[in-house]
Amino acid sequence: MTGTRIPRMPGDLDPVRPVRFPGNLSTVSGLGAILLWSTTFALARSLSERIGPLTAGAAVYLIGGSFYLLWSISSAKSVAQLRALPRLYLFGCGSLFVFYTAAIYLAVGLARDRAQLLEIALVNYLWPALTILLSIPLLGNKYSHWLWPGTALAVTGVFLVTTQGAHVSWDTLAKHLAENPAPYALALAAAISWALYSNLTRRWAEPEQGGAVGLFLAAAGLVLLALRLATSEPTHWSFPAVSEATALATVTVLAYGLWDVAMRRGNLLLVAACSYFTPALSTAVSCLYLDVSPSPKLWTGCLLLVTGSLLTWRSVKN
Repeated sequence: MTGTRIPRMPGDLDPVRPVRFPGNLSTVSGLGAILLWSTTFALARSLSERIGPLTAGAAVYLIGGSFYLLWSISSAKSVAQLRALPRLYLFGCGSLFVFYTAAIYLAVGLARDRAQLLEIALVNYLWPALTILLSIPLLGNKYSHWLWPGTALAVTGVFLVTTQGAHVSWDTLAKHLAENPAPYALALAAAISWALYSNLTRRWAEPEQGGAVGLFLAAAGLVLLALRLATSEPTHWSFPAVSEATALATVTVLAYGLWDVAMRRGNLLLVAACSYFTPALSTAVSCLYLDVSPSPKLWTGCLLLVTGSLLTWRSVKN
């Protein structure tokens, strides 16, 4: 792994210093984080249908952020690390994190139905390929000729996904997007913002400094709460809604914690490679949990997106 620079993925920077795990167990922790993240779109959509997307996002991130901050401030060392973090990282990356969270929950809530949610999710999963592309100007990474076919495959996959059920052409794509453009635009903006966040965390804060993910989670929850209070979003709490909100908050906290263990102690190359299969896992989980039947074109687009992202990842080195 010497000399290999892997762009930051969700949860790379975390103020909590985990205990030392054996290498194999740490690698498994990273794979566990990938599985947990694959459930988030399904849970977020189901919860948004019950209580509204802004309420759902605020509840999940306030609960998750509170857990994370309580965990972090229990250590005086962690508090000192937070106070020593660069202001550019705290405010710049923090703003990108909050924007990403708000954009995703709005996109999930604005999706016309559960079938369209699958399309929205895969548009968002352009972020791995975009992270690689942006690492070239932002981090000075070098790349091979495989970067361009990989990027083309990823974009083609999203193109197929957003024209499923219709003849594949630019006209049908434009017509499909025009019917409900907001969630697609939000998902794409979220993908770009997370790609920027993933690179700028590496540029603005050194890995040994720790990070402020817990603080970002809480800030995202507060922003979503403010947006919720500024709207008249109908909210109907019930036992299933409370259960899903708690489950999604728990998934969020555990995924970030497990990923941190993997990034610090596990096989980075293996875990990072496996993370690029998240779109396929997320699609499968969403179909099962939300009872949606995906079309063959959606699966084809998902496969192209995964393959393209893997090619772009393999094409870049520092």
